[in-house]
Amino acid sequence: MKENAIERDRSGHDVKKMIMLGLFVALSYASLFVCHFKLDFLSFEPKDAIIIISSFTYGPLAGVTVAVVTAIIEMLTISTTGLYGLLMNIASSAVLAAVAGVIYKHKRTMLGAVVSLAAAVASMTAAMTAANVLVTPFYMGAPRQAVIDMLVPMIIPFNVVKGIFSASIAMLLYKPFVTALRASGMMSGKNSGSRPSKTASIVVTAASVAVVAASLFYFFKVLGGNFDLK
Repeated sequence: MKENAIERDRSGHDVKKMIMLGLFVALSYASLFVCHFKLDFLSFEPKDAIIIISSFTYGPLAGVTVAVVTAIIEMLTISTTGLYGLLMNIASSAVLAAVAGVIYKHKRTMLGAVVSLAAAVASMTAAMTAANVLVTPFYMGAPRQAVIDMLVPMIIPFNVVKGIFSASIAMLLYKPFVTALRASGMMSGKNSGSRPSKTASIVVTAASVAVVAASLFYFFKVLGGNFDLK
């Protein structure tokens, strides 16, 4: 009897998790229609923030799954970059989700979240630097040296800003999102990590807002990017 109850609880948890992962995919995909930040042939949307939240909530494998499924749906529906776009989307979002999720899984504190996101942004930037050098010359039909020449003035700063923006938005939305999930019964109400003080929460929220503003200022004013509201 007890084993049956445990099995039912586990089955119910798995169903809820599948529903939530589907919701994360839907939200990530929907964000593609909200806005685009563009810099030459490079662009990004708010979807990575949602993918990071899915990784924080259900672990790195869940985050990578959401990243891959969203990228595939995007390629099949609205993308104009084909396999190139798919590869770059997966490389960027999956690395963010995997690194952030792995570290936060073992250090579920405010500091752990900050450290995990910093490591994720650094890892994503490194991965995208390598991916652009290896893949972009074929997509653009340009010499590899031309792409290498764009790394420092454009590609690396772009990916740093993209990562910081997504990480900061995730920091702002994660707690309200998890609180809503617990209130709806879609997630356990038990606190899985240390609860930060009110002062720490205010400081992190203010810092996240400041970082978002600073990253967008750098993107628009220094890099010369533009904003496309859908």
